[in-house]
Amino acid sequence: MSATAVQPIGPALEPPARWVRWLGWGALLFFVASQATGVLISPPDRDMGHLQKIMYVHVPAAWTSFIAFGVVLVASIAYLWKRSERADLVAASAAEIGTVLTGLTLALGSIWGKPTWGVWWTWDPRLTSTAITFVIFVGYLALRAFVDDPERRARWSAVVGILGALNVPIVYMSVKWWRTIHQLQSSPSTVDSEYALALRLNAFAFLFIFVYLLARRYRAAKVERATEARQDARALGEGA
Repeated sequence: MSATAVQPIGPALEPPARWVRWLGWGALLFFVASQATGVLISPPDRDMGHLQKIMYVHVPAAWTSFIAFGVVLVASIAYLWKRSERADLVAASAAEIGTVLTGLTLALGSIWGKPTWGVWWTWDPRLTSTAITFVIFVGYLALRAFVDDPERRARWSAVVGILGALNVPIVYMSVKWWRTIHQLQSSPSTVDSEYALALRLNAFAFLFIFVYLLARRYRAAKVERATEARQDARALGEGA
């Protein structure tokens, strides 16, 4: 076999920029410190005991998923307006992260709900609307996986991404609009002062992790798109 028999099908994924690497390590260390603050310093809740400390992951994960889907909304609108490949890739990257965070939110909510409500799941408006958002974005990711034409995939995904993101305000306001057993929205201003610091720290920790993952996933998506374009060009060349 000659030395030129095997050619790469796309550009290699280069190491991330220095600021991305530093952000990744910083976000990880900040997350560990924030979790340690919540677990070791804040006292157990009077009613829930140490189960309350799920809040330090559950609530920031939910908040950050809202931010991720907000990015999807803005990037999807930008794609439909400008037909920008960059906007499409940003939307796809944010959607992946937001979907994972929403799944984590639902899982931790179920773990919290079993000892608190006596059931793993109930069709509460907050839980139901969150599950609907999760299903929409799972469908968004499936759509991107199964549609081959890049332009059609980006256009259809943008529409689904906008519809999914528009469900986020419904999720947020569901505990106020309908009778629900889920508590009202938690924030550092609504929880006891002994828990506010750890909640605020973990909110920033999740935000930093989101920014890092978005930067890494976007770079990987650019490589995937370039590889896809090169494969298409090669197929057209072979078929000519």
